[in-house]
Amino acid sequence: MWKRFSTQLYRFAAANLSSPPSPSRFRSSISPLCRSFASGSGTKAAGSFNQHGMQYSTTVPSDPDTHEDFRPTDKLQSSNLSLDDIVEKDVKDNPVMIYMKGVPELPRCGFSSLAVRVLKEYNVPLSARNILEDPELKNAVKAYSHWPTFPQIFIKGEFVGGSDIILNMHQTGELKEKLKGVATDQERSE
Repeated sequence: MWKRFSTQLYRFAAANLSSPPSPSRFRSSISPLCRSFASGSGTKAAGSFNQHGMQYSTTVPSDPDTHEDFRPTDKLQSSNLSLDDIVEKDVKDNPVMIYMKGVPELPRCGFSSLAVRVLKEYNVPLSARNILEDPELKNAVKAYSHWPTFPQIFIKGEFVGGSDIILNMHQTGELKEKLKGVATDQERSE
């Protein structure tokens, strides 16, 4: 399929090199090529979509040619711990733990982004889990904290609250007191 597509693309490019292409000429010439590709002549992967005549996969197939080390894994499901045990272990083992939408480097929600920005002001080690990746984890965290919304922040094993509470604690100075004794990133690297 790709060989046929590249051959057609090569022919198209070679035929149009004699004069500069106009946008309308380009669209009319390439349209049959896109239609033939989008017509389903290739195999459609589960979880894929077509956009502008191109097919994109949203899932990674279990390709037999892909080495097992490079296949995606779900670390939560591959451990022998229950989700409740994982949440409890996260909270106890990490001085600052945040369950959020997204990851600290790329929050997927304004409230999660706000919480991360406030916590980063103190330069403390921040551990996080993305609740969007696993709905069961989300429910386990809600059950553990008895709190319905996210992000959820735990400091030294104690549930503190969400972004609004963290922001308020930051503004009043309570957060600085709460984070005393938590090694900063610089202290941990020395």
